[in-house]
Amino acid sequence: MIDLYCERLDPTFWAEPVNALTNLSFLIAAFFIWRLASRSGSPALTHWVLILLAAAIGLGSFIFHTLASNWARWVDIIPILIFQLVFLWLYFVEIIGVRRSIALLGVVAFLALALHSRQYAYLLNGSPVYAPTIITLLMLGIWHHIHYSHRRSALLLAAAIFCLSLTFRTIDNAVCTSFPLGTHFLWHLLNGLVVFISAVVIVSAPRSEHPG
Repeated sequence: MIDLYCERLDPTFWAEPVNALTNLSFLIAAFFIWRLASRSGSPALTHWVLILLAAAIGLGSFIFHTLASNWARWVDIIPILIFQLVFLWLYFVEIIGVRRSIALLGVVAFLALALHSRQYAYLLNGSPVYAPTIITLLMLGIWHHIHYSHRRSALLLAAAIFCLSLTFRTIDNAVCTSFPLGTHFLWHLLNGLVVFISAVVIVSAPRSEHPG
């Protein structure tokens, strides 16, 4: 059994009911991404990928917070990483409009940083693993705010929310004595919002606004 969070006190399936059930935030995010992507007809294939990955994040995290096994941890981690890679690819190709070769280099560079950061998972309850995510989201948010009028501040908002959610993830074990439930569930709730905002930038973007 993997015991990482305040709420888990035993190895049973429902030892983390709040951490498990708050993953509904990702399924709700997936539903509203689908609704937005369906406004002008059937969602594009790439948009379906984002929708399904958003749902997979919720399901994977639910499995981990109920089974708490080593293989379940990978079911939790992998959809999160793939969502980030797909989002980055789509942002480079569909929003910025760069060549696919350049987009691929950007995605590979992010993947390399993400994998490298995993060696620091023992620090701050594993939060340094998400440093490449914060940096990338902040950089894209600044670029988007400067160059793109559609949902101009959306990614900056997503970056701010992610910083807050990461704070709650980091302090979970530190508050166990004073708040036995912990704060990890807030990581889920806020990240459902981050996933929604990030995906919305992609699925609702007019393609005519690529900067010159």
